[in-house]
Amino acid sequence: MSTQKTAPAPESKGGIVLMTIAVLIALSGVFAFALLAEQPTAVRAGILVGCLAVGVVIGWFSAPGKEFAAYCRASYEELRRVVWPTRKETVNTTGLVCAFVVVVAFFLFVVDKLIEFLLYDVLLSLI
Repeated sequence: MSTQKTAPAPESKGGIVLMTIAVLIALSGVFAFALLAEQPTAVRAGILVGCLAVGVVIGWFSAPGKEFAAYCRASYEELRRVVWPTRKETVNTTGLVCAFVVVVAFFLFVVDKLIEFLLYDVLLSLI
């Protein structure tokens, strides 16, 4: 975890415009796929994949796209520093969770049957 505090960069109008164009191109591919139902599936899929690829490329080179790529790299680096539990710890923890679930399920079953007995057998027998 980084201890440096950085001020957020101001959003540039060009980056927002590029990202908007990228999203519109990607959405146009989805709409074209839906509207060209009479065309062969290969043509429709090609248009969809092509528009999505163009949208991703345009978005990648925009300022928000570059910030997202930097965020992904930082997240990956942070993920590499995580200390994962051993197999034994994982199996023990999973066993404890399963046992706790069984105990809670049994408790809820007993409470449900007790309420059912009180409502149907005791309360309705008084009426």
